[in-house]
Amino acid sequence: MNRVAASLHAEGAGRFRLQGALTGATVAALRQQGLQQFRHSDTETLSVDLRDVVAVDSAGLALLVDWLAWAEASGRPLQFSHLPPTLQALAELSEVDSLLQAPAG
Repeated sequence: MNRVAASLHAEGAGRFRLQGALTGATVAALRQQGLQQFRHSDTETLSVDLRDVVAVDSAGLALLVDWLAWAEASGRPLQFSHLPPTLQALAELSEVDSLLQAPAG
């Protein structure tokens, strides 16, 4: 069975890039990796670019919502950019799409 890995890369200034599959097979490791990197970020505002996500399922969506909950509890704004169409559709179906949208302006 071919398993696609996933990783979160710090790009500086509170910016991160998520690569690979955002699925049930990868979210446990990604959750810990993300929280650790977010905690050690040198900026208050955090952003995660999702343009390199190649697959997503409901577990991946749950991870993003979990990261948002952590960010809110920590008082650190977190936003996502370049959501893949599959993720956007899943978020709409789950009625959490408004949580993942970047603020206007």
